[in-house]
Amino acid sequence: MITIVFFIDAMSSQTKIKLIKKNAQVEMIETGFLFTEGPAVAKNGTVYFTDQPNDKIHMWDEKKGVSLYLEGTGRSNGLYFNYKGQLVACADEKNQLVYFDENKKMHVIFQDFEGKHLNAPNDLWIAPNGIIYFTDPYYHRSWWQEGHKEIQEVPGVYVLNTEGHIKRVISDFVKPNGIIGTPDGKTLYVADIGGSKIWKYAINKDGTLSDKTFFAPHGSDGMTIDTKGNVYLTSGKVWVYNPEGQLIKEIETPEKPSNVCFGGKKRNVLFITARKSVYSLKMRVKNVY
Repeated sequence: MITIVFFIDAMSSQTKIKLIKKNAQVEMIETGFLFTEGPAVAKNGTVYFTDQPNDKIHMWDEKKGVSLYLEGTGRSNGLYFNYKGQLVACADEKNQLVYFDENKKMHVIFQDFEGKHLNAPNDLWIAPNGIIYFTDPYYHRSWWQEGHKEIQEVPGVYVLNTEGHIKRVISDFVKPNGIIGTPDGKTLYVADIGGSKIWKYAINKDGTLSDKTFFAPHGSDGMTIDTKGNVYLTSGKVWVYNPEGQLIKEIETPEKPSNVCFGGKKRNVLFITARKSVYSLKMRVKNVY
């Protein structure tokens, strides 16, 4: 492991917020990827992350480091584990939601909304009741066949329930991207990366959303939440906002971060995907999941 001494912002308004372990520094875990994304933590604390241009999923163990999990992933991007311990992915090679079984075989969960291919499933969050929320912006991919184009009316956010019924629940974003919900299943945060805003919603019993509220003035490629309810955003750096929407910490990284999650056996390591590398930062707070 290579240690990079990198300045962690400690503005006067932030010095009383003890999120980061004393003397902890941002550390490079490994580099040499093309574009890292989609970190998700398994029950044992192992973090899985994607290198989408190389069509690979890697995994990071706190003691063993990084190893290859799978090559040939349907161009997986955002990842999340469901309650069965299956790795669920936004796989935009064929614009699908998929999961990988214990033999690493890929199974399709959903594709084609209203008879038309999705834009490019990007990021997802699975609520405690098993329903899946995912964002569907349009980023044109080099691996698509010639003539492939955006055919959905809007770049939306969808909810897929456990019976397989799907509904578009957000249709007024410029370009949705990062998404995360609270562990009680009552609140959802969604990034409009095209509009440079984070929005907060109440989750209704039927999975629909209400009470749209402005939360933060950033877009975000990926997000996570800690035990205090603080929300971590990735937009040029890692921004941390408390549940009231107040900025409490800024974390600089050597490369622009794309996504974050908490990993490690104690869930107290902030794992950061950032372009060609992945980084870690030891924290006082932990993952809520």
